[in-house]
Amino acid sequence: MADAVHLSSLVGSPLLDSAGSRLGRVEDAVARLDLGYGLPLVGGLKARIGGRDLFVPISRLESLEHGAAHTNTTKLNLARFERRPGEVLLREDVLGHSMINVTSARLVVAREVELELQDGVWRVAGIDPSFGARWRRLLPRAMRGEHQPSGEFVPWSDLEPFVAHVPTSRLRLAHRRLSRLHPAQIADLVEAASHDEGEEILRAVSQDKELEADIFQELDDEHQIEFLRGRPDEEVAAVLARMESDDAADLLMELDQERRLPVLEQMPPAKRLKLTSLLGHNPNTAGGMMNPDFVSAPSNGTVEQAVELVRRSELPAGQLTSLVVTDPEGRLAGTLPVVALLRAASHEVLSALLDGSRPAVGAESDLTEIACLMSDFNLMSMPVLDEDGRPIGVLAVDDVLEQSMPADWRRRYDSARD
Repeated sequence: MADAVHLSSLVGSPLLDSAGSRLGRVEDAVARLDLGYGLPLVGGLKARIGGRDLFVPISRLESLEHGAAHTNTTKLNLARFERRPGEVLLREDVLGHSMINVTSARLVVAREVELELQDGVWRVAGIDPSFGARWRRLLPRAMRGEHQPSGEFVPWSDLEPFVAHVPTSRLRLAHRRLSRLHPAQIADLVEAASHDEGEEILRAVSQDKELEADIFQELDDEHQIEFLRGRPDEEVAAVLARMESDDAADLLMELDQERRLPVLEQMPPAKRLKLTSLLGHNPNTAGGMMNPDFVSAPSNGTVEQAVELVRRSELPAGQLTSLVVTDPEGRLAGTLPVVALLRAASHEVLSALLDGSRPAVGAESDLTEIACLMSDFNLMSMPVLDEDGRPIGVLAVDDVLEQSMPADWRRRYDSARD
């Protein structure tokens, strides 16, 4: 008796009784993917017997092997096959379908499904995504050979299947496992997936609204619109409200013109004001690229007070690379890297730490000027000033890079699909 078989070598093979007589043909294998422990259990087979689809429970099977399935009796009293809640057909629902490899953050195709006998119980061990497995399935059954492990085998523990298309499955993509990936990795998966698969990914992460917004920020313009187009205005507004203001303003302008104002009107007043201000600038200038959310402190304040402001800020850590320091009139006095604050004595006054060497730009400065200054001074961020020299936003290096790169820059990288 084999202790491992390819699903493709089992499907289409004869179903034999304990005497070796043919009863019918194996059509599929039935598994439960939603039990929540260990590898998925194989619950039985779907078999074609006497022109009817019948269910053969695993308890009635003596063995599964390359090219045949053997029952442990000569007589079967079987019910017509019907899917039960939580059951998945491995050939129909998994074989040839995409899955998420959560370890490599890539989409893989299950070109073969591997079954293993463990402690007397048949389980789904994993998949083979290689093209070799696909070609083997196209060979006549007699030429496929016995089960051989593949160097590209992916264990089931590394996988998340797309099963929203399965009518009886209660399983959904696991938010807990997906949330371990970086938002950019999840966005790459959404872009590489089909529309329905992308929707399934976004539904899985939607319970974490902040993560959902971070993913939308990482999507390219085409996919942002694709996955917002079918949502009602209030849902679109909720996503934009959680995005960084500069990214939200860019996405708002990508919406159909008749939707922009209704979406804007459903956003919180403070966020709506920020977006309205950003939309008043040319998107290719500092005013159009800046983020109006930043942390500032008065120049006569102490390091201890400034560190507390940073600590209490709700801005993402990656957005807090520097502190904007203002004079008593609210004009820019300078900027301080957060690292400089941590290295300074808590009682020091901020004005004593400023050296005047960190530049700023006006709202109408163009991309070339911005890029040159940030490159010359090795800056991760730089303040944007109004006509009176008051800070109104901060430019981040990633926004400048994105604006500088070709429109199709994402396509220059490998897809997240293997």
